Amino acid sequence: MRHTRGLGRPGGWQHAGLPDAADAGQWFAGRLPGEWFVGEPAIEIDREEIVVIGELPGLDGESDSAAAREGRIARWREETRAARMRIADEAEARYGRKVAWGVTLGDAKVLFTHLAVPVMTRLRQPERKVLDTLVDAGVARSRADALAWTVKLAGKHADSWLAELRDAMRTVDDLRANGPDAD
Repeated sequence: MRHTRGLGRPGGWQHAGLPDAADAGQWFAGRLPGEWFVGEPAIEIDREEIVVIGELPGLDGESDSAAAREGRIARWREETRAARMRIADEAEARYGRKVAWGVTLGDAKVLFTHLAVPVMTRLRQPERKVLDTLVDAGVARSRADALAWTVKLAGKHADSWLAELRDAMRTVDDLRANGPDAD
């Protein structure tokens, strides 16, 4: 199903030419070598980036220490670098987004080079005071860090609500895509 993008959400006219990435999970499932991950990788998509996070196979008798996990992750990253770069180039051409990689092993989760995208916002004095308090208290180094911290905190505490909201938005997008043409 192709989603059309008009002047409304998602992204408005600025993202009108962005290719639909709805099938990215299936594409990566078919493209990635089967021995890389245990099961299907998690695919996270936004307007700028696709993040592929897979679970690495266990350590097979090796020590299950934090150091052993770090070493296994570093080895996997180095051994798969060339292939990951080729796959990322293909996906970037197909979906018009950068591709980042990450892995999990036990309780360790590591994201490799991923984007930090600047986001412009206008804040009134009460909101700026919140950010300045976080900076003054040493919680954040700058207003930008303080804003990122608050967004992470809000997202952590609102995960289920945000998931419901995203589902509702997908339903609206589907209704728009299947609605009558206004010719």
